[in-house]
Amino acid sequence: MLTKKVGGIIKITYTTSQIAKIIKIHPNTVRMYENLGLISKPVRKENGYRIFTDLHLEQFKLARKAFQIEVLQNGLRKKAVSIVKLSALCEFDKAIELTEEYIFSVKTEINNANEAIKIVTELLQGCDYKNSNNLKRKEVSNMLGITMDTLRNWEMNGLLKVKRKENGYRIYTNDDIRRLKIIRSLKCATFSLSAILRMMNELDKNSKVDIGDVLNNPNHNESLISVCDRLVMSLNSAKENADAIKLMLYKMKSKYSNPPL
Repeated sequence: MLTKKVGGIIKITYTTSQIAKIIKIHPNTVRMYENLGLISKPVRKENGYRIFTDLHLEQFKLARKAFQIEVLQNGLRKKAVSIVKLSALCEFDKAIELTEEYIFSVKTEINNANEAIKIVTELLQGCDYKNSNNLKRKEVSNMLGITMDTLRNWEMNGLLKVKRKENGYRIYTNDDIRRLKIIRSLKCATFSLSAILRMMNELDKNSKVDIGDVLNNPNHNESLISVCDRLVMSLNSAKENADAIKLMLYKMKSKYSNPPL
């Protein structure tokens, strides 16, 4: 770490290895961030060594914060990348605006997830339970606005076991329709199939199970856990991080108006 006085202002510069040590990443990751446009381009010495500044250090911290929570719903991951890249270009106003959009989107996803849980609770309590008996797959598809391919996919993934007539045609009962409405509501809120399957299995064992708790807390024995299996928890963490990022951007805006020299 070097310090020098420029125009009465003390500037601190860092090497690649120093940045890596401070941020706790590999030096190759430092170079990768530069190549991906996640930080401003550092100036190089005559020998090719990179010179990083405090601005770069803050950009690294912002990027790490942005990517700390893996949330894939409705383009949230892409928005997080765009926020970081705008910071790298020192376009702080645009980055702040996009962060506010990100926060709004996260709040919407949280509301969708909680609304889905509320709908499922109502369905399990017997609300909206009037349907015709023994419907065919095409009839169910039209009734619920679900494609036949989606119905097949849910059945293949074990979310629903449909009875068949002697001629092989599937028949859907009232219980099947209610189960499909539950699955549809949760999928619309972007809960993963594995989370929904876990919840359905628990409901088969105990109809009074805490739906939100089961959806957002995978069993430790599950070998593959989707990022959506802790959906509400992940979204809340993403919002907290986005609030922190917004503050970081305001501080960077007040300190830096031009790319590092």
